[in-house]
Amino acid sequence: MIFVGGSVVDPSETRSSPSQAGDLLMALLEHPVLVSSSHSFKAIPERKFSVSEQAGSEGSTQSKCVYVFQREYATVDPELVDLVGTDEATTCVGIVIRNRKSGMISVAHMDSPTVVDGGLTQMLSLVHNHGFDVELDVHLIGGFDDSSPKQASHKTRSKRQEIWDGYSLPLCIKIIDALWRSRENFHIQTLCVLGHNTRRDSEGNGYPIFNGFLAETSTGRILPASFDRTTRCPEEIVRRIRVSVSYEDPSWDGRLLETYDTRTDQFKIAPCTWTMCQLHIAMTLQHLSDSEILRTCSTSPSAEAPDFLDNIRRCWDYLIHRPDWRETFPMKQPRVFKRTAGGWTRCTQGSPINHPTRVDYLVN
Repeated sequence: MIFVGGSVVDPSETRSSPSQAGDLLMALLEHPVLVSSSHSFKAIPERKFSVSEQAGSEGSTQSKCVYVFQREYATVDPELVDLVGTDEATTCVGIVIRNRKSGMISVAHMDSPTVVDGGLTQMLSLVHNHGFDVELDVHLIGGFDDSSPKQASHKTRSKRQEIWDGYSLPLCIKIIDALWRSRENFHIQTLCVLGHNTRRDSEGNGYPIFNGFLAETSTGRILPASFDRTTRCPEEIVRRIRVSVSYEDPSWDGRLLETYDTRTDQFKIAPCTWTMCQLHIAMTLQHLSDSEILRTCSTSPSAEAPDFLDNIRRCWDYLIHRPDWRETFPMKQPRVFKRTAGGWTRCTQGSPINHPTRVDYLVN
């Protein structure tokens, strides 16, 4: 069930069809309370998150942060973690669910309607404490109006026709529909998606205003944010590759990737495999031009961040130089990382491995 401004939202008599879910989404996008919250969110300066910025002045304490990649989710305890966030979202949508009573927060970076139902179940497993009377705050940020300029300006198109254009719209519809059909009480606080998160150039091409956010666990406050490579850790490249190969792994069908252990404040990256076919694809694609890579590998080629090409090429380079996945996951064991004063340290059999440098620089 969905609430806005303390009142339940009643979409219509029936709510099972995609068209009804689309109508509900349209109503929420036009709701005065959510329109106002989107304006307020966009007025907050974007925080550029980096290790150097976190180091701060002498004697300052570094914030404990958990970073979520595409198709991942993490549920964090405010007693163990200060900040949790994600970025690099273009057609993807970031969702925050916070238990008002316990302060537990779950953050997911959803990239497809196929992971919404299962992903929502995963997120709620540690947030609602199995009580359906709990009140949950929800924030949705990301996705943009990625329909073509011709489609966006076509005067004869109905709202329902426009709903199914692009990648962001169907994903947002599915998320809203799943929230409404759930037994929990969801209070939508922020809905900065689609038109509310779109800017256009002189030719009418759409781009997201924001690609990411941070959630402050102590207050539940959400603010626009971007991260640099040093804070997308631990195991940036391995986790990126894991996202790619998970599409061909049936064990992850309809589910978000689990990497963070809420109870121990550790990252446990389960083993994944890559095949010779995937290696061949990496070797083939690395020779493409920038524009060809964008057209082949992105759902929004004109809206990707400046480091998109570098990130994807580093993933291909890792696969080419480590064609056997068992080199990364010996004996099919997960890669476990423990939080330390200097960042994240890899552990083996429960004990830290003594590395001379930060783990987020190990795989570059």
